[in-house]
Amino acid sequence: MSSDLIDKLYTLPGIIIGLTLHEYAHAWTAFRLGDTTAKEEGRLTLNPLRHIDPIGFIFLLVAGFGWAKPVHFDRERLAHKRRDENLIALAGPAANLVVGFLFAVLLRLLVPVLGGGAGASILQDLIIYTVYINYGLFIFNLIPIPPLDGSHPFFSALRLKPETEAAIVRYGSIGLLVVILLGNFTNVDLLPIGKLVRAMFIGTLRLLGLS
Repeated sequence: MSSDLIDKLYTLPGIIIGLTLHEYAHAWTAFRLGDTTAKEEGRLTLNPLRHIDPIGFIFLLVAGFGWAKPVHFDRERLAHKRRDENLIALAGPAANLVVGFLFAVLLRLLVPVLGGGAGASILQDLIIYTVYINYGLFIFNLIPIPPLDGSHPFFSALRLKPETEAAIVRYGSIGLLVVILLGNFTNVDLLPIGKLVRAMFIGTLRLLGLS
């Protein structure tokens, strides 16, 4: 089995956990803020099958970027529309940040007792990949380009005209795809997500007392 295939297999748990909890956090936050749309659509669950989009999952596994099924919410059901919309949007990346940190803590707790066997090495690699993937989802989704979550607070701060915001949203996905493809097929690092994730990972380990 090739090392590249092994690496991709190691990413599976982190991808499933990251996407599931990201979308669940959107659904849970919307529900807590008074909108039952996500619950009615069966998204208020930790079942990965309700959240993972097959095509987006394959893209994330193979190409390094992908997507899950979007969680819908009804803005008219929110008591404080602009604030609550931002909270729903940011709940997903926040969940990934928490998951990444908790798995880093798990790594810190297990390192002294894992030993040096092959099983210990595999478990350690799985945890590290899970931290990396969730930190990556956290950073990537905060990019202020629609349809990513970071675009919601960004547009709220700018207070654009509805027609201007609609135009940006309409072409945002195309622009994001172009930026990602340019980064994948050229040496131009337009989205230095990998460097930021590595910095977060190293910073977390240092915070927890690991070299």
